[in-house]
Amino acid sequence: MLSPVDFIQDLLNPDLRFLPKALLVAVMSSVVCGVIGTYVVLRGMAFIGDAVAHAVFPGLAVAFVIQGNLVLGGAVAGVLTAIIVAVFSQNRRIKEDSVIGVFFVAAFALGIVIISLSPGYSGSLQQFLFGSITGIPDEDVLTVAITGAVLLLVVFLLHREFVAVTLDREMARSAGLPVFALDLGLYVMVAIAIVISIQTIGNILVLALLITPAAAARLLTDRLAAMMLLAPVIGGGSALVGLYVSWSFDLPAGGTIVLVATAVFLLAWVFAPRHGLLMRRLRRAVPIEGEEDEDEAPRPPRARRLEGVS
Repeated sequence: MLSPVDFIQDLLNPDLRFLPKALLVAVMSSVVCGVIGTYVVLRGMAFIGDAVAHAVFPGLAVAFVIQGNLVLGGAVAGVLTAIIVAVFSQNRRIKEDSVIGVFFVAAFALGIVIISLSPGYSGSLQQFLFGSITGIPDEDVLTVAITGAVLLLVVFLLHREFVAVTLDREMARSAGLPVFALDLGLYVMVAIAIVISIQTIGNILVLALLITPAAAARLLTDRLAAMMLLAPVIGGGSALVGLYVSWSFDLPAGGTIVLVATAVFLLAWVFAPRHGLLMRRLRRAVPIEGEEDEDEAPRPPRARRLEGVS
């Protein structure tokens, strides 16, 4: 296996300019997905995240065919589809998940048709589905950096509102918050976070960057502030370790990054200090006086289960 020193030397090698660029984009997109993914995990929006990943595909395909900016193309497609879903979901006879299933899968099918019309169809499709981290253009690095910074700024400015809607939609609505606009804004942010990550990890695996680090962080802490710090750290660390391992053993970078993040999740599932499997079994075997088993204790209101929301 390549030593860390050798890996650093490769990063500094002028003949391997694509390697530090790939690492930078992977870490930046993983950090952004970790932050946005916190809301996705808390709201149980994994299906929506998967659907958005499908929705951005036609925009990517159109941008590829016309040699345009992939990030911009995917973002436009994701935003348009999110608006369509939000509008059609107002008809309560059809549930939101059904509307999502119809339009997001249709968008993915449209993307396949569009990209099949371009030369080099097979290679292009593989690049979109599984990522092409070593072929990222220089201008896309700057695009990812700027877009990621804007997303993080929006999270900082609207954090309290997003948390309020996440914890109790009806209370947020009664408090006068624009719930529909916040929902739409979150859909758009998920779409953009996915777009800036697709070149790193591909359309099929991109949901892992959004969900897995945040899910691992959820196991490790009860505090929302800590979760929003842990999730991007886990995501960025998984990108770094995943790229290092993939470079050492000549493995697909996207798949390796996902496997590293999944390994962190499994470790958290078993060894988390409060919610891990071992600690839960230990509490059952040796009850602590004054502490109820969380499986038997009555569950408090959702707003109280997440501390430190401010």
